[in-house]
Amino acid sequence: MFLRFLHRLLEIFLHVERRFEQPFLRPALDVALRMPIALFATKIQNSLRSREDIGLAEETPLPGEDEAVQTMIDEMRRHLMRDFPRGGFERAGNTKTHGLVRGELVIHEGLPDKLRKGLFAKPATYRCWVRFSGPGPHIEPDMKDVGFGSISVKVMGVPGEKLWNDEKHTQDFTSVCTPTFVTPDVKANARLQYWSRRHLPVFYFFDPREPHLLDFIMQGLWNETQTNPLGQTYYSCVPYLIGSGQAMQYSFWPMTRVPKRIGGLPFWVADNYLRDNMIRTLDAMDVEFELRVQLQTDPFLMPIENNAVMWPTRLSPRVPVATLRIPKQSFDDRDQLAFTRYLRFNPWHCLPDHRPLGNQSRARKRMYDELATFRQKMNAVPHIEPTGDEVFRVVREAAKAVEPAE
Repeated sequence: MFLRFLHRLLEIFLHVERRFEQPFLRPALDVALRMPIALFATKIQNSLRSREDIGLAEETPLPGEDEAVQTMIDEMRRHLMRDFPRGGFERAGNTKTHGLVRGELVIHEGLPDKLRKGLFAKPATYRCWVRFSGPGPHIEPDMKDVGFGSISVKVMGVPGEKLWNDEKHTQDFTSVCTPTFVTPDVKANARLQYWSRRHLPVFYFFDPREPHLLDFIMQGLWNETQTNPLGQTYYSCVPYLIGSGQAMQYSFWPMTRVPKRIGGLPFWVADNYLRDNMIRTLDAMDVEFELRVQLQTDPFLMPIENNAVMWPTRLSPRVPVATLRIPKQSFDDRDQLAFTRYLRFNPWHCLPDHRPLGNQSRARKRMYDELATFRQKMNAVPHIEPTGDEVFRVVREAAKAVEPAE
């Protein structure tokens, strides 16, 4: 009871602070202090790590990895059963959908040889579904979340064999608004899920038995009052192959000036103001993001297995490889929003040249699949591999023709 009381006090403080940091405090703080603090925290992180004799793009299994993954799955399944009604299950993470929009990914011409791998091998244009979402694990008014956003891009019509065979023609990209992941590895993630299921996630960071204060600092530097998902930067946080023996992280950088005003601050704010700002934006203009790739050049300073360490851009700058275009559109449709329940975003929907790397990526292969199957079974909806030709007034009828996922 005491922990819940203390956690509630922290939540109240955060909710009040969120109403005043934009536009009054946070922009100046980000410019002046964000990177110096992040670099200092990263330096401390690295000083606490031991060096290993490993090469570039090399993975090293974590002792107890399978047990930690099972704990994560069990905790997240319990959370879903506790917090959502049958037929209304949401994703256990990146839970609240702000919008599902149509887009296209345009692969750039003239890329250097080391980047012309997999999807980036040659210039092409692919249709996409793009989902913008909030943190979860609950659906709350936007002003009451932790200031976290994510993007999931499902690229369609991609030729070639895929690593995960439940979809044949897709390549998925998933990213969040922080350049480092909330946990360094799956063991820590299992502890986070333990505290999250109990609605006390902040005590993951402040647990005296195993504190994660540096992770708290890094997350706090980028978790802030969100203004418009179409104007946010998103980072993969975890590494992927880009061809044999070469690792990358990727990120999506906004290239369009979009409306960021939050009506009613600091007092009354609409519960879904982020969705409202997306609607306002795509009613008026096209939006573009630049997909940038950062190559791993140092196996210690740019680790594969520890995702709480920020890869230094001084060693490897982020290089643009593609443009994500989201045209003007009307997406505020009940059936289009509901279509997200039929979709599975999984980074293992990918070409072999972009295989996910590291223990948290290995965990996602099983965890995302099991939880998506469980969610869709509880909602009595099938898994649909989209093509981009979906017409939403008939999507329910189309879904009925597909066998439900087991």
